[in-house]
Amino acid sequence: MTSTGAGRWRGAALMTGSGLSNQVGASVAALAFPQLGPAGVVAVRQWVAAVVLLATARPRLRGFTAAQWRLVLALALVFGTMNLSLYSAVDRVGLGLAVTLEFLGPLAVALAGSRRRGDLLCALVAAAAVVVLVRPRPSTDYLGIGLALLAAGCWAAYILLNRAVGARIPGIAGSAAAAGASGLAYVPVGVWAMIAHRPEPGAVLAAVTAGVLSSAVPMLADLLTLRRVPASVFGTVMSVNPVLAALVGWVVLGQRLDVLSWVAIGVIVAVNVAAVTGPNG
Repeated sequence: MTSTGAGRWRGAALMTGSGLSNQVGASVAALAFPQLGPAGVVAVRQWVAAVVLLATARPRLRGFTAAQWRLVLALALVFGTMNLSLYSAVDRVGLGLAVTLEFLGPLAVALAGSRRRGDLLCALVAAAAVVVLVRPRPSTDYLGIGLALLAAGCWAAYILLNRAVGARIPGIAGSAAAAGASGLAYVPVGVWAMIAHRPEPGAVLAAVTAGVLSSAVPMLADLLTLRRVPASVFGTVMSVNPVLAALVGWVVLGQRLDVLSWVAIGVIVAVNVAAVTGPNG
């Protein structure tokens, strides 16, 4: 095996471990929801992300122009909204369904940038799979589904804004500044959650653990991975996250999905793979 091939395999393994860490972190976060609520857990997660990225990048914030700050603040707003809507969705519809619907965001970005006829078919197949996942039943939580779709829209915006920030601000300084701004904005939310809920230390520890597993580990892993694997491979391996989320939700939280839901998740993963490995992926 060539050094390039070995690097890709190591990168793929690192990404898979990162995805598993992210989903285990989300399941640990769900364990803290009864005492802190999704907003309180997200506040802690944003603080962890801010500390990790600011310590890693050490951005020179005074050197940012007004135009750069507008992009950074927009990214911070999308970042915070994405995590809050996702965790609120997890609280209502479960980890597997919430993460699968959230993955429609990057899928939409991948398909929107393509002119292939096959991608139109991919979009239609993904839409059909979503209909199967959210098919109306007496127990259907439409608010939870809506929150997951909001997280998907935020993730799409997050990808586009990250590209814009990366083009205007060198390295990860812009992303670090956005994480810091988002963490600062969540200070009142976190303080309110601590005062209103008065959580036990175990719940706070669970929230911190979730922040480390779902923010710190994936962020640092992504920095290492993107140096080893092409974007298409990155997107392909990332698309396994809905399956990991469903499995972790089942094992850790006891959230079981029916056969049709598993089939729909598999179809959405396959569409993601097709979208990122095509000629324009």
